[in-house]
Amino acid sequence: MLLFSTILDINEKLTYEKFFDLILYWNEHQYYEENIIPGLVWNGEFGKRLGSPDLWISAEKHESIVAVRYEKRTRDGVIWDTDYVMNFRNMKMAIRLERSYSDDAPVINTEFSSPYFITHLIDMGYLKKDNDLAIRRDHTYINSDNMEILADVVNGKARYKFPTVYVSKTFNNEDPVDVKKMAKRLRGMAHVLVQEDLSLNKEIQNACAGKNEYKGAIGLYFPGSSAGHKMLKYRREVGEDPNLMDKAIQLVLQYCNSHALEPMFTWQGVKNALLIESLDRQQKAREEFEAKYRESEEKRQNIETGLSEEGERILEEARKKTKSEADELLEIFDEEQNKLKQQIAELTDANNALLIENEGLRKKISDTDAMPLLYRGEEDDFYAGEIKDLVLSVLSDALKNITEGTRRYDAVNDIIKHNNYEHLSEIKGDELKRLVKAYAGMPAQLRNDLEALGFQISDGGKHYKVQYYGDPRYTETMSKTPSDWKTGQVTSAKLRKKAF
Repeated sequence: MLLFSTILDINEKLTYEKFFDLILYWNEHQYYEENIIPGLVWNGEFGKRLGSPDLWISAEKHESIVAVRYEKRTRDGVIWDTDYVMNFRNMKMAIRLERSYSDDAPVINTEFSSPYFITHLIDMGYLKKDNDLAIRRDHTYINSDNMEILADVVNGKARYKFPTVYVSKTFNNEDPVDVKKMAKRLRGMAHVLVQEDLSLNKEIQNACAGKNEYKGAIGLYFPGSSAGHKMLKYRREVGEDPNLMDKAIQLVLQYCNSHALEPMFTWQGVKNALLIESLDRQQKAREEFEAKYRESEEKRQNIETGLSEEGERILEEARKKTKSEADELLEIFDEEQNKLKQQIAELTDANNALLIENEGLRKKISDTDAMPLLYRGEEDDFYAGEIKDLVLSVLSDALKNITEGTRRYDAVNDIIKHNNYEHLSEIKGDELKRLVKAYAGMPAQLRNDLEALGFQISDGGKHYKVQYYGDPRYTETMSKTPSDWKTGQVTSAKLRKKAF
């Protein structure tokens, strides 16, 4: 599965030698010690794996292109492949991160970060600017001195290769997300602009013709018209919203990963080109050998006419020996060619799989490729698949009151059947009912269980204030000292109706 993909413009400071020096430096200074390949030394080897079976690095070279693959296999069967493909002709570097699983691995949704290698590229000054913006690993505060940067983005005047993420201040003059963490996770993929102070609201509004985000909302501005602009609303009263940050990062990743790469910007593409070259060399060597063999046969036939019987016998033995050796050499040629063809076929299949994956991502990005049944509005998922599940829940409930054998029934039933209805809200609602059925107060365990379901609990005087994912629209109260046994049932019904 492709997790991360970007192409960076590199300046002339990064030479061939410095690229490999950077690879060695990056290995020695990995963020996590277990990712370091011990004793790694580069002696100009290509096509050789350095390290261990579970942690190795390899490099290939094709003309002006150098491709490096770093692979790590974890104990639970997760395989991480990170590729760095540097084209010294056009000074561009493609960086990709993929995750796959061995046959016996439990498929889990492991978190990941963008490759740490990008930080070194930034810190060592190897990256070109994106138009007039430097590629950074932190955010840029927007104030009166640089207001035009934001205004040009919002008004569509800026021409940047990377998406721009704008984070506005909340009513409490706070950041709605951890902007430092967001910028770190988006390094090499997007520019992160952050409103410096709430007092700039009026000035920003004037500069952006009222089209800017505010009240803690996040604006995503993508290059081109297919992805366009996306606004994510901040719905909490106070505090950072990690779900909002994850949603923004997910959309940027989706956009970046949807771009098709030329084959020579991928590890598989470079390996494929090298195999084709090797196959061509083998073919030429065979043709040269066969030509020389035919030439020697012609010379033998010319000599045969003037030989005695003993000479003919000696010549025939030599001919048989030569033919046998030639047949052996041809068999070796054939065997090597078949191996090369098999490797090319395998790499071609891998490339095709990536093309299919990218095509699927592009269809998600652009609404010009396919017409969805329904368009999403401005509400965002509180958890993965939430809104889809709620819609299917409503359709499932409505289906009970529709007469079977009617067009309405068949159409609604077909949608439910083909959209993997997982009953997520129903499961959460049943768990909530179980937790507060005998509510008699708020012990630590109950608070933890409710928070695990997405409820945030704060002190509201005589009552607890309970908000679903911190959104003030979905607020209920729970008595600190319930009066009777019915309190749990009433509270459960209220919360369930609000949230699920």
